[in-house]
Amino acid sequence: MTSILTSHDAGEATTAKPRLVVVGNGMAGVRAIEEILSRNGRKLFDITVFGDEPYGNYNRILLSNVLAGSEDTGEIFLNPLDWYADNEIDLRAGARVVRIDRFARLVQADDGTSIRYDQLILATGSRSFFPPMDGMWADDRTLTSGVFGFRSLDDCTAMIDYAADKTKAVVIGGGLLGLEAARGLQNRGLTVDVVHSPATLMNAQLDEAAGAIVRRSVENIGITVHTGQSTKRVLTQGGSVAGVAFADGTTVECDMLVVSAGIRPNVGLALRAGLTVERAIVVDDHMRSVDDDDIYVVGECAQHRGQVYGLVAPLWDQAKVLADHLTGTDRRAAYHGSRMATKLKVAGVDVAAMGLKAPEHPDDEFVQFAEPKHGIYKTIVVRDGKLVGATLVGDVRKVAFLMQAFDRGLPLPEERISLMFDIGTPDVEVGVAELAADTQVCNCNGVSKSALVACVNGGQKTVPGVMTATRAGKGCGSCKTLVAQIVEWAAGGVVEDDPSASWYVPGIPYEKPELMRLIRELQLHSVSSVFAALAPDGREDANSKMGLASLLQMMWTHEFVDERDARFVNDRVHANIQRDGTFSVVPQMKGGVTDSAQLRKIADVADKYAIPLIKLTGGQRIDLLGVRKEDLPAVWADLDMPSGFAYSKSFRTVKTCVGSDFCRYGVGDSTSLGIAIEQRFQGIPGPAKMKLAVTGCPRNCAEALCKDLGVVAVDGGCWEIYVGGAAGAHIRKGDLLATVDSPELVVQLTGRFLQYYRENANWLERTYTWVPRVGIDTIRAVVVEDRDGDGARLDAEMHKAVDAYRDPWKDREKPATPGQFRSALPLAVLPQVPIR
Repeated sequence: MTSILTSHDAGEATTAKPRLVVVGNGMAGVRAIEEILSRNGRKLFDITVFGDEPYGNYNRILLSNVLAGSEDTGEIFLNPLDWYADNEIDLRAGARVVRIDRFARLVQADDGTSIRYDQLILATGSRSFFPPMDGMWADDRTLTSGVFGFRSLDDCTAMIDYAADKTKAVVIGGGLLGLEAARGLQNRGLTVDVVHSPATLMNAQLDEAAGAIVRRSVENIGITVHTGQSTKRVLTQGGSVAGVAFADGTTVECDMLVVSAGIRPNVGLALRAGLTVERAIVVDDHMRSVDDDDIYVVGECAQHRGQVYGLVAPLWDQAKVLADHLTGTDRRAAYHGSRMATKLKVAGVDVAAMGLKAPEHPDDEFVQFAEPKHGIYKTIVVRDGKLVGATLVGDVRKVAFLMQAFDRGLPLPEERISLMFDIGTPDVEVGVAELAADTQVCNCNGVSKSALVACVNGGQKTVPGVMTATRAGKGCGSCKTLVAQIVEWAAGGVVEDDPSASWYVPGIPYEKPELMRLIRELQLHSVSSVFAALAPDGREDANSKMGLASLLQMMWTHEFVDERDARFVNDRVHANIQRDGTFSVVPQMKGGVTDSAQLRKIADVADKYAIPLIKLTGGQRIDLLGVRKEDLPAVWADLDMPSGFAYSKSFRTVKTCVGSDFCRYGVGDSTSLGIAIEQRFQGIPGPAKMKLAVTGCPRNCAEALCKDLGVVAVDGGCWEIYVGGAAGAHIRKGDLLATVDSPELVVQLTGRFLQYYRENANWLERTYTWVPRVGIDTIRAVVVEDRDGDGARLDAEMHKAVDAYRDPWKDREKPATPGQFRSALPLAVLPQVPIR
């Protein structure tokens, strides 16, 4: 088979390799690619991947953690963009395939491109299901303002942004995802009601008794639960959601609504291509469409023997069979279906469920234990001496043993109760030793016990090292304890500490102080020179580049050699990429102060460049969203204002109140001080973004107590300085660093604190983590009391950084590279973000 290149491919090298096109850049599609690559797929195929979302591949299971604030969005990516490049995969991120021409073997995307395929994999996944009800939609394609599904990273980030100033949320759906959404929104300060039409929460996995225990646990943390209620209508006010109305006529008010009422496979593309679709795309045992031998299907959009799987483990099984068959590694490979088992934590409660919830035949054995007062419930179902079902709530210590018995159909002990408790069966530790070698420990990434043991035997003796090497525990994380137990067992109880945990970046084996010393000693001014001198074998590591670039810029200021490939796209073009591939532009407004001339410029630019959305930010600035990459230089020129640094790991802004000039309660000129601080420290790079605020009285209108550094005016002409506060994904009140009696001293201590933070914090470590880690007493001793005699040096280093300030938007006059502001994959022109 030989690919025929289309006009889109003009200029690309002609290839004799068959072209494999994958539609879907989600977990199933990319897992299939990984399996293919592991079978020499890079030499067998030219691979092109289309993904609706403008990102690399991320772990959808962890969206609940992002919503709850326990993980940042950057932490859930499985494969960054560099991974695709490293594997010579042509990623079309943000391009949706809209048509398959099976006769011509052609796929067409909504960005106007088309490409021939020799083999096609459909991994289109599924989407949120929105039950039909009045008020749900603003029009045919747009949900009512305040209504969200919970399926994608964009759903998640949109929910986080919208929830920032809301107080009450309703979640429709009391399944796993709905409960996780409810807990996440509660963590963000909202009062939450969960509405579930069946009588039992998580009724797909749990029986009535187990559901009651989960309900009690959910209610105990302050979430109101409505079961047996059918939502008939979404109430609106002023175009936004205002509540929901039930079938019995009662209502619940809210200003945010999340719908988690199930999912539906994305099968429209397959239907239009003439493939057989029932509940999903019907496939054979080789994971091929039953209609076309050159089209494979994997994941939630595939229907195999009447079954559609939504859990991760079955998708991994499917991906292996698909890869075996497609690459010819094993043309007899066949998928025979998966047994459904899951282990998770719901609203803080451990839950494991597999197989049947209750006996179905008269001779099925059913063992049940309930201790509702302590939140514990266990059942097992045994048929013909084999485990065919189990439910564990509150106590899942026996889950590894049970999953092994369930998966493998192992003979069971005569004392069935021993399947629930350590009575005549090995305790947990011994059970780990006796687990079969092929027991799948990590269901998310399909890692077996033997793989973990092999990794340990191969020389990896640390738990994080084994997890990184095998990807075990990198999914939902519920298996981490078991992974650690296996590693410890395999290592003979001698688990080593992971030295890389303290490295500044993963690719350079030095802690930050030693790394900085070597960089100074060896006069290393560029990221590539650091890799060449300090990385093992001089090997470059993509995950280390941004951190190194930031560190070098901090250390060398104007002597820093800026290499563009070491920068994230935001830092290369000095704007913040949005999900549709456009950028947002935020001009500087020092202290949140502007004037009519600036406002006119912004309005004129918005009109001239047809800016689709103008939005006030939480930092008292104006965000112009939807700017095309190639328009950025012209937009900056017409604005004729400095960059507001809304995109980088750097000093961002100083929020202020009106202070003593206008406010009746103001005791200090917060506006002038805020402007002075922003003027001095504008744009200095750091390990993470730095947000500041100055407020004119203890009423704290500028929210200074929850900033990286906040200043509060108090009686007597004094100012209190707080550090380490946060009010984003994490909430923390800052610690009092000092109380001083002049604005000049505020500016000096601000600079000294920021420099001390820049020199000592880990990469991406915000002050709200760094301050408690180091301790406010230590920081105060160094920064305020000059305990170490290092104050003058910190002042001097900060002064050097201030002197090196240069407005990055000046790049418009002389781009750093010819293509700096030219769109290129994966930043192709994409469908515009819908504007409400």
